Amino acid sequence: MTEPSKVIHVRNVGHEISENDLLQLFQPFGVITKLVMLRAKNQALIQMQDVPSAVNALQFYANVQPAIRGRNVYVQFSSHQELTTMDQNAQGRGDEPNRILLVTIHHMLYPITVEVLHQVFFPHGFVEKIVTFQKSAGFQALIQYQSRQSAVAARTTLQGRNIYDGCCQLDIQFSNLDELQVNYNNERSRDFTNPNLPSEQKGRSSQSGYGDAGVAFPQMANAAAIAAAFGGGLPPGISGTNDRCTVLVSNLNPDRIDEDKLFNLFSIYGNIVRIKLLRNKPDHALVQMGDGFQAELAVHFLKGAMLFGKRLEVNFSKHPNITQGADTHEYMNSNLNRFNRNAAKNYRYCCSPTKMIHLSSLPQDVTEEEIVTHLEEHGTIVNTKLFEMTGKKQALVLFETEEQATEALVCKHASSVGGSIIRISFSQLQAI
Repeated sequence: MTEPSKVIHVRNVGHEISENDLLQLFQPFGVITKLVMLRAKNQALIQMQDVPSAVNALQFYANVQPAIRGRNVYVQFSSHQELTTMDQNAQGRGDEPNRILLVTIHHMLYPITVEVLHQVFFPHGFVEKIVTFQKSAGFQALIQYQSRQSAVAARTTLQGRNIYDGCCQLDIQFSNLDELQVNYNNERSRDFTNPNLPSEQKGRSSQSGYGDAGVAFPQMANAAAIAAAFGGGLPPGISGTNDRCTVLVSNLNPDRIDEDKLFNLFSIYGNIVRIKLLRNKPDHALVQMGDGFQAELAVHFLKGAMLFGKRLEVNFSKHPNITQGADTHEYMNSNLNRFNRNAAKNYRYCCSPTKMIHLSSLPQDVTEEEIVTHLEEHGTIVNTKLFEMTGKKQALVLFETEEQATEALVCKHASSVGGSIIRISFSQLQAI
């Protein structure tokens, strides 16, 4: 597999597929800063604003075949880390003037809103649309003028200038998008040509298709919001309408299982409220999830998974919830619950156990040897890869079987490596 890159290479892009079709495919995963159509080769290159966004997209499309207008397209990391002027010239579009500007703001000591940006940019011409997003690279915005001349004038005048004295410096490039898509008018995005847009989608915190998909779902009951997290549709076999929160797990290995190990496995699919091992049936346990949708994901993805030599049975329980008691373990307020932040991102990572696990929150000076030593008791490690994302160390570890990878996750998620509490999830990548 090529090195992760923020540039995604798309193949089998037929002549009937438009730039906008491709944008729709990748927008749920983050901001697209550049798009190059290589029409002669039926290919396209898409540059996301950062590597994690591209990784999220490819992890998702490793499980779900992307198709546009009934045609399957094939996606992989590009060998380019950045799209240069030359690549864009293949399409006849270098860093050439365009009416849409990509603005990065450095040294942002004060909050910058759509209003502030509008005040800065409107003296140079009619601003049609603004979309802002907060990313690891810092605060960025896409600003669409009515005319290209206005965008050129704004860039010439404002490049390198500070919005406020001594801070909030503007770094301005031409984007090569044709049209911004704005769904909501709020402090993060605005369509000045359409004042009637809603401020947010019902039941979901406001978000443009360009922003970070870390949406906090108020009740999680809104299947549409969750579908958006999955890139537009729920995974096959998931109804999104289940309201039973408690799951019964059976055929456990009673000698090796405990509440924390169950927590580590089930917390991949949602927040855990409490867990109870049944004393009269030691190979049974009840797990109460944050809501019915999360419980449905757990039942769907964990049915038949192998753990500690046993094939798990996972079904909805007839109990609506677990009564708190001396024999229950409480996880409601655990900061190890994964869905308190970045819920949408975590939903996209949901899958059945795989042979490959993804480790994050590793110490900066960690070595591959330390990772292998930490995990090798759980099975045969075929391959490992240590890499850095947004300045943080992460790793992929490939085991010989799904069961070994599951055991490593169950035993070592939230364990300590070099003083850091590490996070482990399954990776949908096929090879390192």
